[in-house]
Amino acid sequence: MSISWFINSKKVSLHSNFKENKKNFYKVNTLSYKTKTVTPKDTVRKWYLVDAENQTLGRISSEIAKILQGKNKPSYTPNIDTGDHVVIINAEKVVLTGKKLTDKVYIRHTGYPGGQRFMTPKEAFAKKPEFVLENAISHMLPRTRLGRAMFKKLHVFAGAEHTHTAQKPEVLKFNKI
Repeated sequence: MSISWFINSKKVSLHSNFKENKKNFYKVNTLSYKTKTVTPKDTVRKWYLVDAENQTLGRISSEIAKILQGKNKPSYTPNIDTGDHVVIINAEKVVLTGKKLTDKVYIRHTGYPGGQRFMTPKEAFAKKPEFVLENAISHMLPRTRLGRAMFKKLHVFAGAEHTHTAQKPEVLKFNKI
């Protein structure tokens, strides 16, 4: 008794020339499932405009960090900078919840003995309002060369005016996150 199969509309006997039939049976088209990886020249960078007025600092920062890394794209590759440019306006009107405006402390060191300096967000808003958003977003990016390249695509402005109108940024609306 011989077992037979129909492969490509041909009757194939299991016992006759099994090895040749097995080769044809298990042949797979490998070109149909290759993983496409993005190269830096293939990346298409968009420009986005985000209004930070009345937005919570941490919530808007995490969304912007995802866009800078390119995690919002299906072509995201961890070792390649696929992110977009983000222009943030009204950085001075971002909201901190709770008592963070007075209790949160930014610490830096001048490099000299006894040179540790402290600053609250309230003081930072008075000196340089962009610092609070830039600091939050930069700490959500990788601490590598790639992270520094991603951070260069962030453009923060304290007021409603910005200098990137020539790039025609697309307006990104975040619901009250």
